[in-house]
Amino acid sequence: MKFEIITKDSHTRARRGRLHLAHGIVETPIFMPVGTQATVKAMTPAQLRSLSVEILLCNSYHLMLRPGHDVVGRLGGLHPFMGWDRPILTDSGGFQVFSLSALRKISADGVEFRCHLDGSSHFLSPEGAIDIQKSLGSDIMMALDDCLAFPATHAAARESMERSMAWADRCHAHFQKLAPAGQELFGIVQGGVYPDLRQESAEHLVNRGFPGYAIGGLAVGEPNPRMYEVIERLEPHLPEDRPRYLMGVGTPADLVECVALGVDMFDCVMPTRHARNGWLFTKDGHIVIKNARYKDDPGPIDENCGCPVCKTWSRAYLRHLFMANEILSSVLNTMHNLYFYLDTMRRIRQFIEFHRYDELLAEVRSRPPSVMEEKG
Repeated sequence: MKFEIITKDSHTRARRGRLHLAHGIVETPIFMPVGTQATVKAMTPAQLRSLSVEILLCNSYHLMLRPGHDVVGRLGGLHPFMGWDRPILTDSGGFQVFSLSALRKISADGVEFRCHLDGSSHFLSPEGAIDIQKSLGSDIMMALDDCLAFPATHAAARESMERSMAWADRCHAHFQKLAPAGQELFGIVQGGVYPDLRQESAEHLVNRGFPGYAIGGLAVGEPNPRMYEVIERLEPHLPEDRPRYLMGVGTPADLVECVALGVDMFDCVMPTRHARNGWLFTKDGHIVIKNARYKDDPGPIDENCGCPVCKTWSRAYLRHLFMANEILSSVLNTMHNLYFYLDTMRRIRQFIEFHRYDELLAEVRSRPPSVMEEKG
C-alpha cells in the first residue's frame, strides 16, 4: 500500500491524497458506500462503477454468518464472489458484535456472542477477526476493537480503550505472521470523548506502525460539536503520511467538517438507507418523496444534479414508484443519493486543490440545518 499527499489546503487541515491498493487507486478524501452483505443494497457492481465508486466497505460479521467467510474464501474472496474489481475495506465485525449487548460476553480473549439470526453461539477473537478478513480477501482489513456507547465514564472508556489496544497488538502480530498478499491492516483509535485517552490510544497504535489509522467509537450518540472536538484534538497525534479513516460518519455536513480536520476516508449507511425510505438529498434541502406535494411534480429531484435519475425521471414518477412499493424505487433513489455523496466528495477534493476549502466550509455552514445535518 502507498499513500501520497498531493496537496494540503492553505486554510484548514484538509488534505488531497491518493491511496494505492492491490485492486486500484483511491482518490482521497473518499466516501465508501456500505455493501454490508457483499452488496450495496439495490445496486449492481456495474451501476456502482458508473457512479465512479472507487472503494466499498463490506461487513465481516454478516459475511461470517452467511454465507460464511470460509465459503467466500473457497470461491476466491469477495472480489470474484461479488463481481467487484475495485478495492474493498472490511470491518472487523466488532461494532456489530458489541451492538448486541444482550447477546454477548466480553473477556480478555475476545467476545462470545449469539447470532441475531438463529441464536447460535460464536466466539470472535482478535486472531479470528484477522483470519475471517484474510478469507474475504479485502484490500484493507480492520483490527478488532471494543466500541463503547455514549455516554461513558472516563474509567469505562479507559477499560474499553486498553482492551482495544491489547486486541490491536494481537491483530497486528497475527497479521504479520500470516503476511497475506495484497492486504493491509489498519488500527482503530478508541477512548470515547476523552482527549487524553484518544492520545494514549493513538500513540500506542503509531508505535506498532500500522499503515493507516481509523477513528472508531464516534457517531454513537455524542453531539456533533463534541465529535468534531475529539477529532481536532486527536489529529496532531496521527502520522501525517498515513490515511485517516473516520468510521460510520456521516451526514454530508459531517464529511465537509471532518475533512477540514484532516480526515481522509468515510463510510456510512445513510445515503443508501435513507434512499430506501424515500429520503433524497439535494444541495437545497432534503426531499421526502412520499409527500403528496410531489404527486404531480414534473421536475427532477434536483435541477442542478447530474445523476442519471435527475436527467431522466420526475419527482412524480419517483413518488409513484415509492408509493407502489416498486423495487425500482430503491434502485433509483439509491443511485441519486450515492451520486450526491460522491459528488460532494468530488467538490471537496476540488476545493482543497484550489486552496479554497474555507469557502466550502462557509457555504455549508450558511445552509439551514435541514439541508445538510438533519438525520431523518
